[in-house]
Amino acid sequence: MPRHKREPGLLPRPLAVLAALALAAGTAAVVRLLPADATAPRGPAAAQPPAAPPEVPEAEPSAAFVAFVDTAREPTFDLPGQARRTGVRWYTLGHLVAGGDGCSPKWSSPLDLAGSATPARTASLLDPGRNPVANRIGRLRAMGGDAAPVFGGPDGPELAATCTRPGGLAAAYRRVVGAFGAGAVDFEVRDSADRAAVLRRARAIHAVQRERRLRVSFTLPLRRGGLAAADAAMLRATHEAGADVGTVNLLAPVEPRSTRGGRLGLLAESVRAAAAQVARAQGLTEPGEVWPRLALTPVLADAGDLSERDARTLAGYAARHGLAWLSLRGVTPKPDVSRILWRSPA
Repeated sequence: MPRHKREPGLLPRPLAVLAALALAAGTAAVVRLLPADATAPRGPAAAQPPAAPPEVPEAEPSAAFVAFVDTAREPTFDLPGQARRTGVRWYTLGHLVAGGDGCSPKWSSPLDLAGSATPARTASLLDPGRNPVANRIGRLRAMGGDAAPVFGGPDGPELAATCTRPGGLAAAYRRVVGAFGAGAVDFEVRDSADRAAVLRRARAIHAVQRERRLRVSFTLPLRRGGLAAADAAMLRATHEAGADVGTVNLLAPVEPRSTRGGRLGLLAESVRAAAAQVARAQGLTEPGEVWPRLALTPVLADAGDLSERDARTLAGYAARHGLAWLSLRGVTPKPDVSRILWRSPA
């Protein structure tokens, strides 16, 4: 899920680039830590987002850091409490997967993960409207924040892969959006090679976006050299089918400190390659248009994978390029590192 000055597209109001201008001045020195070839194309430091299609409104400004919550692994996560403690106001909540007849959305449950959940707890997580974490979204909104549900992920098939009934997929998405009054949703896509699923999802998203304001982001794995060819082709097919994907969130594993060539420099090169792929897939022609449509989510394997200096560098990079937002996945970093990212406006 949010956005800033960013794109016309997503996430949790997700996600925009809250105060790019404010941070740009304060982090200019830090950004210089990245190699020169990792900078954005010549032009304004924070490019203006492209105009949204008529049926999709421009996104409102939103926080620079978006926290991800796996509600199956953290069923007691307190959204408003964490927002007060950390200052983070924007969240994405995973994962909604296919259940029942393949067209019924359900939340991943503790039973799916460990096989140890009680029947009562498992049942409480299956219905989209009864997730104890998601049911606190209203209190979070009262504080000025928001959260976006995430479809797909590692614990089950995304609905597009199983729901082949005409109109069934769009109805399933409407059910979730309506249950939470969601203004934004994310799709953690893992079925890019399934063209039928890709087209079903694109057409269903387009149908819902024609009916209501809905910002959409896709979360995709980042590799050395950018996105996988199948993911790039999926983005193009989705765009051509009429769905507006306002943000592509790049899941980027952080390489070991022993990596030769500079870990963050290599990461920046991969992001730049992905930016070119996203621009081609979405038909963007102006050199700066794509950057507000990208978000970056480092995936940590160890709490020491990011230092405080690394965190400041990432925050500065996001500010310089006008990225939609920053997030984290994997192991929780050290507290001082987290605090730097929580505070960073991109």
